[in-house]
Amino acid sequence: MSQPKPLAGKRLLMFVDDIYEDLELWYPKYRMLEAGAHVTVAGPETGLKYRGKHGYPCVSDAAIPQMDAADFDGLIIPGGFSPDKLRRDPIVLDIVRQTAKAGKLVAAICHAGWIPISAGAYRGVRVTGSLGIKDDLINAGAEWVDAPVVVDRHFVSSRKPDDLPAFCEGILDVLTGSK
Repeated sequence: MSQPKPLAGKRLLMFVDDIYEDLELWYPKYRMLEAGAHVTVAGPETGLKYRGKHGYPCVSDAAIPQMDAADFDGLIIPGGFSPDKLRRDPIVLDIVRQTAKAGKLVAAICHAGWIPISAGAYRGVRVTGSLGIKDDLINAGAEWVDAPVVVDRHFVSSRKPDDLPAFCEGILDVLTGSK
């Protein structure tokens, strides 16, 4: 029996680079595909194989420089150590700024919060994230909360892989207008 597809017609962008947190990329990607969304995983280069922290490979669908925030309904950023590298890319930061300014989904889990921090997108936003970046979030002007998921308007954030079910529920709530 076919399940309802609440995200049919939605287009989502995810970033990938080496040392991404495997579960934080794959769990939301498959959950959003299951809900009917089209998900594009963009890395620095198209078709390159990126290795996760735990060795799981991800081949990028597209190159970040060819991405346009206007083409997507939202952005999901996996954690791991890749956000520390990706936050130095001005194109990544511009995509995050445009997405946030347009009121579209900006979802970040664990260390992924580094990217919206560097984009200047978290000032005045309630968020959570890895305890390892708590001070970074506060210093960026965010209000840090210790919770499995925090949804503030179109921003969704979570702390760690154990929070992935709540993270994906928050994403679905924002994209379907449930909250």
